[in-house]
Amino acid sequence: MPVNPLNRREFVKKSAVTGAAVAVGGVVAAAPAQAADRKPPKPPRTWSFSILGTTDLHSHVFDWDYYTDAAYKDSKGNSVGVARVATLVKQQRAAKGEDHVLLVDAGDIIQGTSLAYYYARVDPIVAADGKCGPKHPMAIAMNAMRYDAAALGNHEFNYGIETLRRFEQQCHFPLLGANALDAKTLRPAFQPYTVKRIRVPGAPDIKVGILGLTNPGIALWDKDNVAGKMAFTGLVEQAKKYVPRMRALGCDVVFLTDHSGLDGSSSYGSELPYVENASNLVAQQVPGIDAILVGHTHTEVSSYTVTNTETGKDVVLSEPYCYGMRLTVFDFELELVRGQWKVTSTKAQTLNSNTVEEDAEITRLIKADHDLVVKYVNTPVGTCTADLSAAEACWKDVPVMDFIHQVQMAAVATGLSTADAALPLISVAAPFSRTADIPQGDVTIRDVAGLYIYDNTLYGKKLTGAQLKDYLEYAAKYYHQVPSGTAVDTATLTNANSFWDYMYDTAAGVSYEIDIAQPEGSRIKNLSYNGTAVAADQVFVVAVNNYRANGGSGYPHIAAADIAYSSTNEIRQLVIDYVTAKGTLNPADFAVANWKLTQDGTPVF
Repeated sequence: MPVNPLNRREFVKKSAVTGAAVAVGGVVAAAPAQAADRKPPKPPRTWSFSILGTTDLHSHVFDWDYYTDAAYKDSKGNSVGVARVATLVKQQRAAKGEDHVLLVDAGDIIQGTSLAYYYARVDPIVAADGKCGPKHPMAIAMNAMRYDAAALGNHEFNYGIETLRRFEQQCHFPLLGANALDAKTLRPAFQPYTVKRIRVPGAPDIKVGILGLTNPGIALWDKDNVAGKMAFTGLVEQAKKYVPRMRALGCDVVFLTDHSGLDGSSSYGSELPYVENASNLVAQQVPGIDAILVGHTHTEVSSYTVTNTETGKDVVLSEPYCYGMRLTVFDFELELVRGQWKVTSTKAQTLNSNTVEEDAEITRLIKADHDLVVKYVNTPVGTCTADLSAAEACWKDVPVMDFIHQVQMAAVATGLSTADAALPLISVAAPFSRTADIPQGDVTIRDVAGLYIYDNTLYGKKLTGAQLKDYLEYAAKYYHQVPSGTAVDTATLTNANSFWDYMYDTAAGVSYEIDIAQPEGSRIKNLSYNGTAVAADQVFVVAVNNYRANGGSGYPHIAAADIAYSSTNEIRQLVIDYVTAKGTLNPADFAVANWKLTQDGTPVF
């Protein structure tokens, strides 16, 4: 008689159980009771993890100042370098668990110290024959620290795309830049985002999407390196594109690392259609973001909350200062709701790296590179007949700034056409460091490098007399207005309008006064060239660095001005070469007091 389907299934099931009993003998009899006693643990309903963040490291590995040849020192007692940050990271991983911690950076990694310059220009990571050079110390350190991702900073492009690509190859983590596009295809030139998984035993993984955004200002500041090769769109625009995509991929947490400040400002005015410091706007205008690691502006913002206008959800932002002085800790709490993780709490704080010692592993890995650079920067290149200090350069015409002007004008003069060589040649430059000093006696590479701390190259651009006056009026907004008869305090005189020292240009080759008793826009007085008042239509060749020439800091006219000269040589190296060629640096060869501060015509100093 045939077996019906139900009976057949029962027969097969019983046979399987019987077979299993035979296979394992008497153990099977006890198994049901044991299973009843040992109920599987319930999957966790909540979980926590952290994202640690650094930014603007600028190749500071150790707590060392290559320009002073001593341990880093500032008035607030800060320490610098990823070697100390590495200790903080290890402490966080030990306290919270290795699988509860991610590590992210917000950009500006490979420029900023003599260490960075050495491995870009002296012994470059891209060898002269295109082959592999040495490994970048920052790649070695960050790989050892197990970074999960880093955003591209604007200074990543200072040494050219080839150097950046080689650094990218050396890193064991992605360099993210969703708004860094190929100029021809307008497709991402770098990986836009990465997705990391936080393992949760007995529950679904927590998927953390990390989106990287860089600064649109690269299109101006490094125009010589990126024009025709890369394009840079706005942070808000690209976040609106990628955040929904990351959510659609199932990301439970969306985290942004932005090389962009959080006050909505731009130093380049209307030169670009995209905001420079847009992290607050991203948080406000793009739904679906949980937190943002902020960079670029070299400030400490431990925790800052922005409410998204569409969802009403709070987004937590944090900027951990610069140079490895701080480490941001984002702490996330999540709850499992119907099989999906939901963020219930996000908090941020910054930790101070001066509370710990440098990590022994990072020291072991990078010490030889560091020692090599220390030896290099202490190489003598000449002598100086007098001490040249920049301490008062922000309010006085001092010889050390005239030295920079002299070098810039001499270099531009060698490359002008016959027609342009007949035009008056002047120079503009900023006092980058108030602590810079070229000592009397032997002059080393570090003495000169401390005077010119950026990797700028040199331009000659043409401005009319009227445009030059506008340019100097713009520079003069650096000073707070001090009415006549009021004492001038240098401690409070400068940096009005958040106009920082590196943004303030002085000029050489023309004479002028800055009347700080007057309102902004009416301060430049007695502008003259060779004793004659500058005419509005008079044409000058202006020696200027590439950052300013391409629109950096928003100076009028200069970005659109005709080019009379350009060079790929760094101004810092031109200064070193000048000292080397001269042998002896003598202020009598270049010092000219051609500008001064006044109050209603009366000299201040």
